[in-house]
Amino acid sequence: MSGRGELDRSEAPGSQGAWDERSRDLLTAGAPDAQPPDAQPPDDCGGAGVAGNRSSSAARRVAADPVKALLHRHRALCERAVDPLEIAAGLEAHGVTDRTAARFRHRDVFSLAEEMYARVPRDADTASRSTDQPAPRGHATWVLLALLPGALCAAAVAGLRLTDGRPRLVAAVVGVLAVTLALRTALRRGPLSAAASTTGAWTCWLVGYALLGDGMLRSALAGGPDGLPDGTADGPWPVTVAPVLALVLACAPAAGSAHLFAVRARRELIASRGLADFAASARPLLLGTFALFMGALTVLVALTGAVLAEPAAHPQALTLGALLMLARLLTVHGCTRAPALVLAASATAEAAALATLFAGRLPGCGFLAAPVEAVIAACGPAGVPTAACGLGALTLLVHAARRLTRASAHASTERSR
Repeated sequence: MSGRGELDRSEAPGSQGAWDERSRDLLTAGAPDAQPPDAQPPDDCGGAGVAGNRSSSAARRVAADPVKALLHRHRALCERAVDPLEIAAGLEAHGVTDRTAARFRHRDVFSLAEEMYARVPRDADTASRSTDQPAPRGHATWVLLALLPGALCAAAVAGLRLTDGRPRLVAAVVGVLAVTLALRTALRRGPLSAAASTTGAWTCWLVGYALLGDGMLRSALAGGPDGLPDGTADGPWPVTVAPVLALVLACAPAAGSAHLFAVRARRELIASRGLADFAASARPLLLGTFALFMGALTVLVALTGAVLAEPAAHPQALTLGALLMLARLLTVHGCTRAPALVLAASATAEAAALATLFAGRLPGCGFLAAPVEAVIAACGPAGVPTAACGLGALTLLVHAARRLTRASAHASTERSR
């Protein structure tokens, strides 16, 4: 497809390479005298006139039934689709709107997709996929996998609190490895699974900053740090465990919210009779499930802060949680570029704040640290990650409200899991 305008014009394809037996059958159904562009006219004096009449006759038949040309252009999409919703989503992704569908004599894209699905011949294996879909597996597996990272992280924090010296270091290393493996497993199964993700490194940096970044900023302002972190909140390099524990525990409500959004959006997609109708119903659904997750994260941040007797760190924990949730939700539904860019920008902003603070110690370079020192003086060390992650989360929320309310973001999500 070269553009929406070309979609709207009903004509037989002119490129020789695009023709094959099935394409010719689709375009010339009911027109036995039509032939592809490379067919040779009969070797007689009236061949040119006969060929011209046949070509004009085929063109009139295609114009009379413009869906045939659309079937040809999207033949691969129609053949591999397991239901009309996939065709509707594919058409929408290629720029077909309800207004465009009206030019093909249909009230909306969904009605057009239903006709295209019915008219495309398919073999028994393809047809059986739409009627003999396996029953969805129970949710017990992914629920347990979503709960596992939080349980392991809580155990690791307890190990840090109950040990000292070398045993504490061993407990920290083992805990980090166990939680990392559990998170990788949880993100590969269930509602948070995605075909591809390029945000792992940036996510690790953001979570690591939530654990160590505020303590480093405080130490840097005092001329430090004078030593390595020892896992405590009052050491030479303070560690804030409560927000990280809350974020890991929030993996379970994140999976539940993502599952709720996917299931309800699929139901709305089935019930909708137009792209605008679906977008209008999907937008409040997206905002509602996101608010549900944020409410659960707020409770977890407050509980972990109270249990560990640490500052709850609400601003930075909530903004980071919102950023990670929206990035994962977009990635799950096939939007990978924006989350990668926004996470990279947030991580870079945090790294730049630390770098400029240390660079300001060089002779004559004090001006480099002035912006960060002004933010810390006004909002405390939490102002840096809150600003970086908050702006990123707001950007992704606006992007999600535009991308996740499209039918193409939901057509094959359930089938791919």
